[in-house]
Amino acid sequence: MGKERLLAFSDGVIAIIITIMVLELRPPQEPSFAALKDMAPIFFSYVLSFVYVAIYWNNHHHMLHTVERVNGPVLWANMHLLFWLSLVPFSTSWMDETHGAAAPTALYGFTLLMPGVAYRLLQDAIIRLHGTEHSLAQAVGQDWKGWLSLAAYCTAIAAAFFQPWISWTIYALVAVVWFIPDRRIERVVVTSDRA
Repeated sequence: MGKERLLAFSDGVIAIIITIMVLELRPPQEPSFAALKDMAPIFFSYVLSFVYVAIYWNNHHHMLHTVERVNGPVLWANMHLLFWLSLVPFSTSWMDETHGAAAPTALYGFTLLMPGVAYRLLQDAIIRLHGTEHSLAQAVGQDWKGWLSLAAYCTAIAAAFFQPWISWTIYALVAVVWFIPDRRIERVVVTSDRA
């Protein structure tokens, strides 16, 4: 099977996720800039969640650029990823409404952890389909960046029950690490295109 429908469907779902997140932003009741200042933590969580969804969209695009075909396991692994991403607006909203309380902050971390796990499963399904000599397998190698990110999420989830601000810091740092799309894939794709 070709990858075009998978790409189109994924793009549509991610666009809906972003739309839901922005619709959850409620303007303040007071008509003053001071009221906007009180919304700073809510806006920060929206920006962080938006950045995370954008990171997944960018890296998903790069990864699927290497794909020649898809099969059932790849389709289901992709749906698994989209499912977890679809929960990001919910956990963001709950965390905002509770002002970053421990349980919502931990759940937010869980909804960042699980797309990471799902992304890894999708990556593995693609490599199994195309083989270990495929450009994606060569690009990701041992994927230390991915494994360290998953460990960071687990640490942040635990930290949420002691100091939620530590969790927020970890979530932001992981986003910074992934902000630039995965250049490992770009390097391998450019090299194979030249060859």
